[in-house]
Amino acid sequence: MLTINELSDFINKLPKAELHIHIEGSLEPELMFEIAERNGLKIKYNTVDELKQAYLFNNLQEFLDIYYEGASVLITEMDFFDMTWSYLQKASTENVMHTEIFFDPQTHTLRGIPFSTVVNGISKAMTEAKEKLGVSSKLIMCILRHLDEDSAMNVLQAAADHKHQIIAVGLDSSEVGNPPAKFERVFAKARELGFLTVAHAGEEGPSEYVRQALDLLMVSRIDHGNRAMEDDLLVKELSGSKMPLTVCPLSNLKLRVVKTLTQHPLKEMLDNDLLVTINSDDPAYFGGHINENYIQTALALNLSKKEIYTIARNSFLASFVDEKTKTEFLSILDEYYESN
Repeated sequence: MLTINELSDFINKLPKAELHIHIEGSLEPELMFEIAERNGLKIKYNTVDELKQAYLFNNLQEFLDIYYEGASVLITEMDFFDMTWSYLQKASTENVMHTEIFFDPQTHTLRGIPFSTVVNGISKAMTEAKEKLGVSSKLIMCILRHLDEDSAMNVLQAAADHKHQIIAVGLDSSEVGNPPAKFERVFAKARELGFLTVAHAGEEGPSEYVRQALDLLMVSRIDHGNRAMEDDLLVKELSGSKMPLTVCPLSNLKLRVVKTLTQHPLKEMLDNDLLVTINSDDPAYFGGHINENYIQTALALNLSKKEIYTIARNSFLASFVDEKTKTEFLSILDEYYESN
């Protein structure tokens, strides 16, 4: 049995990838206030502590309401750069070697912020992180599922002009009542344009949404996927196809998807040979970056070093890097595991 200190040390130094991180959800309260002041904006909370007090959510929608308000301070390319650079610096200290970052352009374009301002600010920070921190990254544009198909199609057309900066198209926001099927034509167009596809499914929505994401959106990864465990046939399919699941334990706890981490399905997913990964989702809001997610989950579910290593290995296998880079990452991880 590992002590907490041994476990933390092993995880902190563990080479890993993060595949489910919303960049707007990494905006820490301190930086939010700093950017708001720089842009001459007033947010409805007076202090950092008051804002943090609001981070007690009963469900996904309560979180999203605050999330969108926080994102409203972002106006200039510098704002998007600073937010992304802050996250990438943190990722570097947690031994994240590669990260695949979600961004929500509609959150900004509907406020009159040009698509190019958003994507260029984020991309510049990603380039700088590769050069200065050695952290590689890729960018995934998410479509807000609570908005209509026309809005999604418009933002996809804007993304086509930035194909060199964006690897994939995803689907996020309020899941219940907004099934993947709603965006079948949009995702067909995204694939036609040469984008990979991913989708949030089975977080608060039913296992049927996971199936729709697979069959209708033809995704390369399922983001969350918790409720897939309610369908035995689906679990077998996910295992057989080695479909990655980007699971976010502390997010699930904060948003009451699970009552306690001891009830989290991640161990069951591993036992069913699912290609499951651990990620932070929206770390500024959910009480922990990736290492805290690994540590708390490992403690709650009594994960072995081998299981933790398997999750990190899965993170590289599930990434969108080329095979050569994947092999390089895996050899660094294997070497670390063999010597620890």
